[in-house]
Amino acid sequence: MTPARLLPARPRRAARTAVAALAAGLLLLAVPATGAAATPSSVPAAATAAGGEPAEPAGPPPLTDGFGLTQVGTATGSATNFVITVTTPQVAGRHTIRILLPADYAQHPQRRYPVLYFLHGASDNPSDAALAYPALTAAQSMITVIPDGGLRGWYTDWLDQGSAAGAQNWETFHLGQVVPFVEANLRTRTDRAHRAVGGLSMGGFGALHYAQDRPELFGQVLSMSGANDLSTDEMIMRGAVVATLTNVGTVLCGPSDGHPCGYDFGPTVSSDAVFGTPYPVFNADWRWNAADPASRLGLLAHTGIALYTGNGNGNPADMEFWVEGTAKRVKDRLDALHLPYHYVDYGDGTGWGADCHGGHTAGCWAQDLVDYVPRLEAAFAAAP
Repeated sequence: MTPARLLPARPRRAARTAVAALAAGLLLLAVPATGAAATPSSVPAAATAAGGEPAEPAGPPPLTDGFGLTQVGTATGSATNFVITVTTPQVAGRHTIRILLPADYAQHPQRRYPVLYFLHGASDNPSDAALAYPALTAAQSMITVIPDGGLRGWYTDWLDQGSAAGAQNWETFHLGQVVPFVEANLRTRTDRAHRAVGGLSMGGFGALHYAQDRPELFGQVLSMSGANDLSTDEMIMRGAVVATLTNVGTVLCGPSDGHPCGYDFGPTVSSDAVFGTPYPVFNADWRWNAADPASRLGLLAHTGIALYTGNGNGNPADMEFWVEGTAKRVKDRLDALHLPYHYVDYGDGTGWGADCHGGHTAGCWAQDLVDYVPRLEAAFAAAP
């Protein structure tokens, strides 16, 4: 059965097609994963207080290792907003996962909840409390999971696993490990109609790519200021990926905490490390084209789609200037495919929240989520 969709909306203002140019910057996500489908387990029932009512939990719920993930140390945070640290052979190093539970999660031990997997941008880390956007923490009827995507993991299994960065199988980590780990440990709805993926900047690209690569997993997809076109039509987006791999300084960085990000994305690796050569010579760049979300939109025919963009105030030094052109191109292709979607171009941010001025910034993304989260919760509620 076709899942409930987010209702299409007329754009607030028309997006302007950006001039494609190879430039350095940073952004978002990418490729296929494998892994056994998760089997929900019985989660321990909440303790009860006097009178038989569930007691307020003292801290985060205990989670059991599995699916290749091993927890390190103890969870930090509250019962409904906490961070765990895990290791996995799939990705070198330690990785944090932030989990946001509805306020009444402990009070309804028999209830299962839909889940939004929310993917962050380049230079972000889920341990940063700023990623727990107010609209996400205020959600009443869904769980949000924010997994580490690396400073420049690009949400894909890298082509070069022998680089100085070590193992970089980000898609396998997320879809083959994090998803089943969450579903085995928390009371989740496990059908695609009650599972969504969304993200910002680098994560916006990742969200579209994951939804296209694993359409059986996700019934809803959200891309906010995403690098949604890796084709030769948008060489600027390829430049953004390359800049993070080679540690080239760029003004295209927009971390969620609102502060300028540094240009150290980890060990410098080859520009070919993720998708092979980015240069379109004799089809040598075919992996970039294969990972390009804008060319695979037909795979979202039965998926609710939401896109948000600003215009960077017309400033080419702001990543959002280029993002708008990409978003417009994706919108036009969705129209050509006759696929419904929810699209918002808030331009310079006028009327789109007090902290949004049209740039590639957290203030705009926070307002995107104010608009999106109620729509997503309504779509979850309407799904059978």
